[in-house]
Amino acid sequence: MSNFSTFIERNKRFAETDARLNVPAVPFVPFKQTYVITCIDPRVEPAAILGVELGEAIILRNVGGRVTPAALQDVAWISYLHEVKTPDADWFDLAVIHHTDCGSGLFADDELRRGFVTRFGYDDRTIADLAVVEPARTLRKDVDLLRSSPHLSSHVKVSGHLYDLETGLLTTLVAP
Repeated sequence: MSNFSTFIERNKRFAETDARLNVPAVPFVPFKQTYVITCIDPRVEPAAILGVELGEAIILRNVGGRVTPAALQDVAWISYLHEVKTPDADWFDLAVIHHTDCGSGLFADDELRRGFVTRFGYDDRTIADLAVVEPARTLRKDVDLLRSSPHLSSHVKVSGHLYDLETGLLTTLVAP
């Protein structure tokens, strides 16, 4: 039996409810007009720390919650869909959340990072730049990157937030 079997059983219970029916239709605009970029760290689960429910927000999770080229492409696609398919709907908020004690900080360990990039052929500088050692600094950098992107509608309201693992509180560092 795999670790995932627990989630398969939970899914069966979910599928027996009507909750699965309460979702936006394609082209989808989340019920709360919100897009969140945050870390894959299981201690930063958006449903738990933000109370996000099914259909309310688009959640993009990656290492460190960083705005990577792939994240920019995803946001650009959603922005484009919004412009083309739902031009009269309210524009969405885009919240970037970094957190304290982020494991991506291990990318700052030169020896560990170089072993990783050597084994898999990644670019060392690109991977080093993903490290979240000072989350307030990387958060501001990522918000600036989104705000300056020519691929994102100027109607999107971008903000930056810091989640403190010890207190459980989210603090806005960059207002929309």
